[in-house]
Amino acid sequence: MSASTTPSSRPAVTEREAREVAEAAREQHWRKPSFAKELFLGRFRLDLIHPHPLPGDEAAQRGEEFLAKLRDFVETKVDAAVIERDARIPDEVIDGLKELGAFGMKIDTKYGGLGLTQVYYNKALSLAGSASPAIGVLLSAHQSIGVPQPLKLFGTQEQRERFLPRCARTDISAFLLTEPDVGSDPARLATTALPDGDDYVLDGVKLWTTNGVVADLLVVMARVPRSEGHKGGITAFVVETNSPGVTVENRNAFMGLRGIENGVTRFHQVRVPAANRVGEEGQGLKIALTTLNTGRLSLPASCVAAGKWCLKIAREWSAVREQWGKPVAHHEAVGSKISFIAATTFALEAVTDLASQMADEDRNDIRIEGALAKLYASEMAWTMADELIQIRGGRGFETAESLRARGERGVPAEQLLRDLRINRIFEGSTEIMHLLIAREAVDAHLSVAGDLIDPEKSLGDKAKAGANAGAFYAKWLPKLVAGPGQLPTAYGEFKHGVDLSGHLRYVERTSRKLARSTFYAMSRWQGRMESKQGFLGRIVDIGAELFAMSAACVRAELLRGRGENGREAYQLADVFCRQARIRVEELFNRLWTNTDDLDRKVAKGVLSGTYEWLEQGIVDPSGDGPWIADATPGASQRENLHRPIR
Repeated sequence: MSASTTPSSRPAVTEREAREVAEAAREQHWRKPSFAKELFLGRFRLDLIHPHPLPGDEAAQRGEEFLAKLRDFVETKVDAAVIERDARIPDEVIDGLKELGAFGMKIDTKYGGLGLTQVYYNKALSLAGSASPAIGVLLSAHQSIGVPQPLKLFGTQEQRERFLPRCARTDISAFLLTEPDVGSDPARLATTALPDGDDYVLDGVKLWTTNGVVADLLVVMARVPRSEGHKGGITAFVVETNSPGVTVENRNAFMGLRGIENGVTRFHQVRVPAANRVGEEGQGLKIALTTLNTGRLSLPASCVAAGKWCLKIAREWSAVREQWGKPVAHHEAVGSKISFIAATTFALEAVTDLASQMADEDRNDIRIEGALAKLYASEMAWTMADELIQIRGGRGFETAESLRARGERGVPAEQLLRDLRINRIFEGSTEIMHLLIAREAVDAHLSVAGDLIDPEKSLGDKAKAGANAGAFYAKWLPKLVAGPGQLPTAYGEFKHGVDLSGHLRYVERTSRKLARSTFYAMSRWQGRMESKQGFLGRIVDIGAELFAMSAACVRAELLRGRGENGREAYQLADVFCRQARIRVEELFNRLWTNTDDLDRKVAKGVLSGTYEWLEQGIVDPSGDGPWIADATPGASQRENLHRPIR
């Protein structure tokens, strides 16, 4: 196909076609065990996470040595207030991070990287992100989803040798999937890559390209048309940002993370060698999803750092601020918030470290665990930051700069709230994560009974599925009736002063209840189950709480066994589990007692204008312009804002 061929317009995609694209991209088989998958099926496999896995001595030593260097750097070379004020990480800070090797933390030593484990990579992100969240995002976007990780998983040896040494020390990378009218529905991807001899020619526009403004290398997802000799489909490419036709048209600004280099990138007739294609044609979405299985763990790492900082500020402030004759920490209304922050921070660190170590061991499939960690941490960290604002009162709403100007400690609590908000959207919004995790959680059911609820399957297929389902459920359902959670002595090794065994018995019993609820819902709604997003979200949230409870208990026992604040860890795990159990019971109640049907009716009424009268009495300060910017392929008419850091 000639490079001069006009790129195709945005594909028209039906709902079913969009689902089929997403389904084709997900990993179809479970070749390794999964703690979370078993949990959703009513099987509490504590043996998969206990005893808690640990990094090897050499990996731990290498990781600790780097953390010490990184701590010294961020304490002495990073001024978070300057980054927030200027909305930019100084070039000298980025250069210093390069010299330190921070851009090659996850890259193998044979390519010039540091070769850190996922555990220590996440600890480094937590440390760097606590100094400035923008730095944490810079490093994680480069390594978690940028060029290094896709090449590690899917690249050729030649590609690794060409690009990884650059990524380890000198070059910054970015990942480009989102488009102005394409978010979590990649079936509508409009950027094209037309084969032309030994090259592909890229045309299209990408939005929210984190690191894109300063990146040297890009991972770009583009649609290859099907043609003779070309399978076609969404495909991944490594693109040099200085290639002719690549234009950074805008540097985006946000309510938080003001120092990130996020932009709009246009491709016009950009020639990319076929040797830069990652994987096969049509593998792009699979590469993206597989990369995110571990890449998502960078967000929980930043949330752990946020929780630790919230706890520090809450402790210090609440001890000196007096109200009605005593420090506010001694008032129950404030004390309960402090308890929540402490217990939740402990649990988030437990979840993140456990999922990270499981990723390092590579003996478990952690696609659900990684997604649960991202979902749960982003929601709970936001709540903790909000509670810190409340504890700080008016000072929580005041900027750090204003506090300093009038002689008080410049505590950037309101900035934390702004910075954390995007985590509920980044790398899969909470709503999308609910659906993604729910799909994986019910995979066993769809594998045996999916054809029964598929309207396009033949009677023969349905009969065969019925037989398979009957055999599966005849064995599975009886196992949901009783289990170790009903034995008073089960999990007795978790009883040391504070008794955590009861919480693990609760997890075991509740996992079976969760599986029964899921089965009942599938039986009741069948093919309509996928539209019950409220129900599915609550099912996933229950699973997330059970996973967090399990991780907290296992971490407490690990710390006790190692003589590292074991008594206090048991106390925190106990409080967290008690708080989580209250949330779980509320979620179970809301499975069947909710306003989902009424909400759908009201939403339809709002969209049809039924309640438009309710909007009267205001003025809209929004500016003019389209809701979605025009992304028609073509030559850029704007200045190139690309700013490589050399």
